[in-house]
Amino acid sequence: MADTRNAGRPLSPHLQIYRGGLTMLMSIVHRITGVALYAGTLLLVWWLTAAATSDQNFDMVQAVFGSWLGRLVLFGFTWALIHHTLGGIRHLVWDVGHGFALKDVEMSARLTLAASVILTIIVWAVALGVS
Repeated sequence: MADTRNAGRPLSPHLQIYRGGLTMLMSIVHRITGVALYAGTLLLVWWLTAAATSDQNFDMVQAVFGSWLGRLVLFGFTWALIHHTLGGIRHLVWDVGHGFALKDVEMSARLTLAASVILTIIVWAVALGVS
């Protein structure tokens, strides 16, 4: 069997070689938000189950979600949902063959990030009745 360790072939790139950029970060965040949405769905199931069982259970869940920590978690869930949705739309645009130029990829990453933050704030402002 031939020794292929010193065959002069290039090595696979490692994290030390890659220069982290916004598009790499967006890819990682898209995966993280997908996991967060899965976990957040369990919170939705908890809320629906409490609503279906008794007033006491529902009041307890409402108290948890109404606390500062609960609202922070719900705010994060809202952002994850919006960000993941916008990232999915970004990928859909790529699937139809558009937006592959490097400047377009960078711009869509920036727009996705900015729009997810802005839309999350708008959703919460409307939900809290702030005008």
